[in-house]
Amino acid sequence: MSWLVLLPWLALTVHTAVNALLLRRLPDPAGETSAAKPPAGETSAAKPPAGETAERVAVLLPLRDEADRVTPCLESLLAQRGVPNLTIHVLDDGSTDGTAELVRALAGDKVNLITGAELPPGWLGKPHACWQLSRAAADADILSFVDADVVLAPDALASAVRLLREIDVTLLSAYPKIGGAGRLLQPLLQWSWLTFLPLRAMERSPRPSLAAAGGQWLIADRAGYLRAGGHAAVRAEILEDIALARQVKRAGGRIALADGSRRATCTMYTSWSGLTAGYTKSLWASFGSAPAAAIVVVTLLLLYALPVVAAPILAVTGSASAALIAVTAYLLGVAGRAISAVATGGRPWPDCLAHPVSIVLFAWLTARSFRLRRRSRLSWRGRPL
Repeated sequence: MSWLVLLPWLALTVHTAVNALLLRRLPDPAGETSAAKPPAGETSAAKPPAGETAERVAVLLPLRDEADRVTPCLESLLAQRGVPNLTIHVLDDGSTDGTAELVRALAGDKVNLITGAELPPGWLGKPHACWQLSRAAADADILSFVDADVVLAPDALASAVRLLREIDVTLLSAYPKIGGAGRLLQPLLQWSWLTFLPLRAMERSPRPSLAAAGGQWLIADRAGYLRAGGHAAVRAEILEDIALARQVKRAGGRIALADGSRRATCTMYTSWSGLTAGYTKSLWASFGSAPAAAIVVVTLLLLYALPVVAAPILAVTGSASAALIAVTAYLLGVAGRAISAVATGGRPWPDCLAHPVSIVLFAWLTARSFRLRRRSRLSWRGRPL
C-alpha cells in the first residue's frame, strides 16, 4: 500500500492548522487586537476610544424554564464594562419554573423583562423569542444575542463589539469555551469548521451555502440584521443560527467566526441525557437530506474511525506496512483534533486520543435524529418540532 493514501488525512490536518492560525480572536478592548487583520481590500470601521464603544448596544437574552442556570449568565451581563450605552432585554417565553420571578429578584429594574407573546403558527420558539427581543431594542446600533448557559467575562461584550467593527462584518459568531457534559462530542463542532470550512473564503464569499454560526453568542449590526429579515426570516428553522448567517449573506452582508473561549464559557448540557436530547432534536437539520447525511457520516467514519479498527487487524494478518499507514492516519486525525482543541480553549489531552469514539457517537446521534424525526417524535422544551 502506497503512503500516498495518507494525502486526504494530511491535507485535512494541515487545513485545520492553517485555520487555527487564521482564526479571529476577541481582542483586548483597551489595547491592540489579537485577531488577524482584515484581508486586503476589506474596509475597517474606526476603533472606539480607550476600550469603550459609544454605540448603543443591546443584550438580548431569551429564557424558557432556565431558573436552574440563568443566575451566572445574568450576573455576568450586569457586570459588563466598557459599554456605557448598554441595555439588557430579557424575554420570558412561557416559563413555568419561576424564571421570571428569579430575573426580577436578581436584576430588578436593571433589565427590561418582557413577557413573551403566544407562539404564532409557523414559528419555532427561539426565533420567535429573539425576534421579539430585537424589536424591543429598537434604538440599538448593535444586538448581542446570548443564551442562558453562557457566562461572559466583564470585558467580553466590549471586546466583541470592537471586533465586529474592526473587521466590518454584519454578524459575528464568537464561540465560547464549552464545558459540562459531552467532552468527547461537543468539541466536534469547532473541529468540524476548522477542518472542513475555509474561514477566510467563508468571510469573503457571498455564497449563503458557505456559512457557519453558533447561536450561543451572536453579535450583529442591527441595520444589517434587519436588512436580512432578522429572526422573522428564519422563523421555522431548527438551526436558526446558521440560517440567519445565510440570510445575512443573501442580503449582501458579511459574517465571521471568532474564538471567544478566553472571554466566554458555555455549559450547554450537564448530563448525557440532556446532550442526547439536544443533539437529536437538531442534527437532522444539519445536512439538508438523509442521503447527504449518510454521505457525510460514512466519510467521517472511513476517515477517522476505520483506521484505528483496521490497524490491529492488519498487524495480526501480517500487513505491517498497511498497519503502519492506518496508525499514521489515526494519528493525523488525533493531531487535527488536538490543534482544534488548543485553538478554541478545549482539552487537547487525553480527549483527542478518543477522536474515533467521538465520530462513532456523532454517527449514532445523527441516525437517531433522523429516525425520531420520521416518527414525528422530536420536541424541545415541551414543544413539538
